[in-house]
Amino acid sequence: MKPFLIAQMILAGFTKHYRLFQSITSDAPSAFASQDWDKIQSISTTRISHYDERVDETIQHLKNALPCANLYEALWYDIKQQYLSLLTFHPQAELAETFYNSVFCRLFHRRYFNNTFIFVETTLQHAPALPIEAEYRSYFPVVDGLRPTIKSIIDHIDFQCSFRDLDLDIRNLMKAFIKQAPDTHHQGHMMRFDMLSKPFYRNKAAYIVGRVVSTSGVQPFIIAVLHHSQGGLYIDALLTSSSQMRVIFGFARAYFLVETHAPSALMRFLNQLMPSKTPAELYNAIGFHKQGKTEFYREFLHYLAQSEDKFVIAPGTLGMVMMVFTLPNFPYVFKVIKDTFSESKPFGRDTVLKRYQLVKNHDRVGRMADTHEYSNVVIPKERISATLLTQLMATISTSMQVEDDYVVIKHLYIERRMTPLNLYLNNASEQQVHHAMIDYGQALKEMLHANIFPGDMLLKNFGVTKHMRIVFYDYDEVQYLTDMNFRAMPKTSLDDLYSGMDEQSIAPQDVFPEQLYTFVLTNPKLKAIFKDAHPELLTVSYWLQAQRDVINKVNKQIYPYPQQQRFAHLEQTKIKERREHK
Repeated sequence: MKPFLIAQMILAGFTKHYRLFQSITSDAPSAFASQDWDKIQSISTTRISHYDERVDETIQHLKNALPCANLYEALWYDIKQQYLSLLTFHPQAELAETFYNSVFCRLFHRRYFNNTFIFVETTLQHAPALPIEAEYRSYFPVVDGLRPTIKSIIDHIDFQCSFRDLDLDIRNLMKAFIKQAPDTHHQGHMMRFDMLSKPFYRNKAAYIVGRVVSTSGVQPFIIAVLHHSQGGLYIDALLTSSSQMRVIFGFARAYFLVETHAPSALMRFLNQLMPSKTPAELYNAIGFHKQGKTEFYREFLHYLAQSEDKFVIAPGTLGMVMMVFTLPNFPYVFKVIKDTFSESKPFGRDTVLKRYQLVKNHDRVGRMADTHEYSNVVIPKERISATLLTQLMATISTSMQVEDDYVVIKHLYIERRMTPLNLYLNNASEQQVHHAMIDYGQALKEMLHANIFPGDMLLKNFGVTKHMRIVFYDYDEVQYLTDMNFRAMPKTSLDDLYSGMDEQSIAPQDVFPEQLYTFVLTNPKLKAIFKDAHPELLTVSYWLQAQRDVINKVNKQIYPYPQQQRFAHLEQTKIKERREHK
């Protein structure tokens, strides 16, 4: 079979994948319009598994067409060159490269994983870039006026349902923008709006993303759109702060559902709005997590080539299930499942794999770090500290092998590195401690609302992000909240003690919320802050009610931005101030 036909076969597999992926995503607007939140979650989950299914399907087609037991180097070199020619003007060329890599790497041994046969480095850096204008539309208030232009922007985004009071929403937007961006020229004839054509859907919200270009510079913004409890849509908030925008696109949230014909153009537009976000982070955020993996791995290889620091054991308490290590100047941790677990962990490797996948497929509500799985990661042995190498050989020997000057990790997870909460609290100010403990309790509540029981709630299993948010990152004991049995601590009488009847039967799924106060919060100062802010978390009734809410589909809104940014909150504050003034 000719190389060109094989290249076309692989590209056809990618084309089918992308077409179906976009078709799945295109169901999000109607699900949002009808408030079908289960459908939104189903779309998210389906998209995550869809990629691997299409890769496997393409591999089977290849095996039916040509022998793949051995790699014929000249043939596959030509296949790659032919494939490359097909990508010259392809609107999803970078994703097609990654798809090719996935197919090839599942067919052949890793000794062939080099630029001769796969796209370790992209070949697109010198190709004609897709114009970012392909993904946005510009609006000019000088033509029709500011208010009509804003209305036109919202009208062009078909939410498939009407707004409750769009005139009020537009007034709120204009007042908020003047307050939040006072240095931007606000006269209509002095500005232009660049708006992404499609809204970003996630959970119970939709987001309009764009920027104002004026003679004073560029001001990015995000508009949050929600359903009103009494019917109709309304604009809930305007976000212009760079840090708030980065949190909305953060690594602890579910991937957005957004339709795009040119992902690279969409990514570059977002990168202009949030320059500190890497391509890997932005591809993840818009749902292309496989491309995010590719971009991250290239970033990792580039870092290794440009640096000299060595892998060391990651700061924090040593894990009982995972061996965790890091490069001191690279903001990620590498996690490998240990060969054997502590006796307090009555489960095995398969359970850990399933629980990490559970989190991957679930709504992470901004409180659970995203993870990426990698296989056969090759690390130069000289880049691993002697202490760490000794630890790795003692704890993960079945998951690694040493080959000459390299260490090959057969399976690992990579996460964004955070400061472990227990370590953070040791050096935090009084104000920082107070904020962290309140946010720790809030993190627990938000996970419960999403039907997640974190299992091990010790402070060492939570991290502090650079935006000072508390995020959970240890998933080996994660389970669905609805699978747990919440009980009050048994009361033991003297008669029970003397009769030997004090021992209560405790099942594996039994949880005693009161123990959160006893065993997790051992520091009296932390106990006091937590008890004052979240006393309900120490009661069985709260956890049982959280279970009932999940079962009865009482979906609580979790806002990825501060309450004080909400227009409803601002209006309530004004009413309160007027009453106090009277």
